[in-house]
Amino acid sequence: MKIRPATETDRDAIWNIFREVVVAGDTYALDPNISRGDALAYWYVPGTQTYVAEQPPMGIGGTYILRPNQSGGGAHVANAGFMVSASARGQGIGRAMAEHCLSEARRLGFRAMQFNYVISTNIAAIRLWQDLGFEIVGTLASAFRHPEKGYVDVYVMYRSLLERRVRRARRSRPAS
Repeated sequence: MKIRPATETDRDAIWNIFREVVVAGDTYALDPNISRGDALAYWYVPGTQTYVAEQPPMGIGGTYILRPNQSGGGAHVANAGFMVSASARGQGIGRAMAEHCLSEARRLGFRAMQFNYVISTNIAAIRLWQDLGFEIVGTLASAFRHPEKGYVDVYVMYRSLLERRVRRARRSRPAS
């Protein structure tokens, strides 16, 4: 698998993945009827680094974006978004992109990374982020209307990038 910066020729593949993920309606709070132009404008906002995960012979199976979470005094904290096509799930593409993203964020000088809107029903993503050292630092009660489960919580997840080695997130242990 090769993870690389996206090029103009990747836009069709990114749009196909984007549309598939957003239409499912269970991991992104975006309009499922978003136009191709609006979707690509969202994924290619100025100041955003866009990457693709290419896996022969399948082609592009995933994409991610990396950008400052805020401007000014908050620009040292990164934010990222990830999308993997349904046909590529379970093959390690999400983890590979996440590890690449953490490395790129450090290379670009970010000191931390924050995910602002992790939907609580996205168990695979939450487990991955926790495995990579992210902690749930906030819960937004009933902040997302899931197409099947109704109103569900959303998490804010955060980790420092100052540590080179990925540490496991603290997990709650039952009282003995």
